[in-house]
Amino acid sequence: MIKFWIKQSLISLDQTINAFVFVGWSDETLSSRSWRLRDKPHFFIVHKVIDTIFFFDDNHCEESFESERLRLQSPPEER
Repeated sequence: MIKFWIKQSLISLDQTINAFVFVGWSDETLSSRSWRLRDKPHFFIVHKVIDTIFFFDDNHCEESFESERLRLQSPPEER
């Protein structure tokens, strides 16, 4: 249960950074957004930095985008 709480808290922090710092959608993570907009120079750099930070999680940004697209972060009844 603590692992679930930590993961949800980190996703919330990621969404907050995306909304406040990068003026993005409040329900999208910065990781997902940086993959979605990776063709733009600014987000290409952000995507590379995030994937470097999460070196232990192969293709972190791409997987975050897929998770958002498939609504895997939502409760099961909302998917």
